[in-house]
Amino acid sequence: MSSPSLRVLLADDHPVVLAGMKALVSADAGLEVIGEARDGHTALRLATELRPDIAVIDISMPGLNGIHVAEMLRTACPDCKVLILTVHEDSSYLRQLLEVGVSGYVLKRSASEELIRAIIAVAAGGLYLDPAIAGKAVTNRPARPADLPPGEAVDLSAREIEVLRLTASGHSNKSMATELNISVKTVETYKARAMEKLGFKTRVELVRYVLGRGWLDS
Repeated sequence: MSSPSLRVLLADDHPVVLAGMKALVSADAGLEVIGEARDGHTALRLATELRPDIAVIDISMPGLNGIHVAEMLRTACPDCKVLILTVHEDSSYLRQLLEVGVSGYVLKRSASEELIRAIIAVAAGGLYLDPAIAGKAVTNRPARPADLPPGEAVDLSAREIEVLRLTASGHSNKSMATELNISVKTVETYKARAMEKLGFKTRVELVRYVLGRGWLDS
């Protein structure tokens, strides 16, 4: 017996974009579009009424923007995962949205390649960051324990911080190993040790921590 479809709500104030999203989602046999909205208030109302698994929401909508919709859905529809689809590539938006609890951030220019992948990832409980914005968000300056606020995880080494930063930005263990010129096994060791020190179990916790430290900035 086939597994039930993921129920998806779409919200964007541009009819062409909305139609494009619907075509992408509807083409996947495992996904079902259950509602469409062209403004924030309608998106909030439909999400509350229809209880979708995933709400794909644009940031810039009339009436109520996507940030406010995402924040309100955390209370109004706590089981609904929010995925932001936007033209905005400023990582300050990413930081703000993760703080209000969104599960994913996809750029409209990447939607044809990234949207379905993002929906499936967040539905499974993961956090999805568009590779383009995640890459821009990572600073190139060397990580140092001195970057940490006093008294907060001061026992993290510079290399552990570097691995956490790259992990939060979406790098795989293999790509980190190549970039840092170390083995995959060593990457895994640094990551596991840092996560243990911080008491984290999930990548969502890690990303929010890294954002809070200011290690991902524009």
